[in-house]
Amino acid sequence: QVQLVESGGGLVQPGGSLRLSCAASGSIFSINAMGWYRQTPGKQRELVAGITTGGSAHYADSVKGRFTISRDNAKNTVYLQLNSLKPEDTAVYYCNAGVSTAQAMSVMGPSDDYWGQGTQVTVSS
Repeated sequence: QVQLVESGGGLVQPGGSLRLSCAASGSIFSINAMGWYRQTPGKQRELVAGITTGGSAHYADSVKGRFTISRDNAKNTVYLQLNSLKPEDTAVYYCNAGVSTAQAMSVMGPSDDYWGQGTQVTVSS
């Protein structure tokens, strides 16, 4: 089992920044991809950014140039730096470890799939 603990969400004005953290614990030996998804009420959860153990990263077109994903393998933690935030970035952001991100990035991975509880990001003036 793998547990994901997210932190860093909050309320920020347009143009502001936040940094989200996702700490993984448990047996993550076979996990080769982690990512951040976001979801608003009534809409499908979408991949915002993903990263492999080797450091290859993928971003949704809507966040390219504004968000940066990084991973500290020693700490089993993935980060998402959100800059130049817009109201349309408002969503619940979920950390994922496993097959969902691996499939979205078209990389081989195990069938294991784990999700955090989500952290709310609200961009409003």
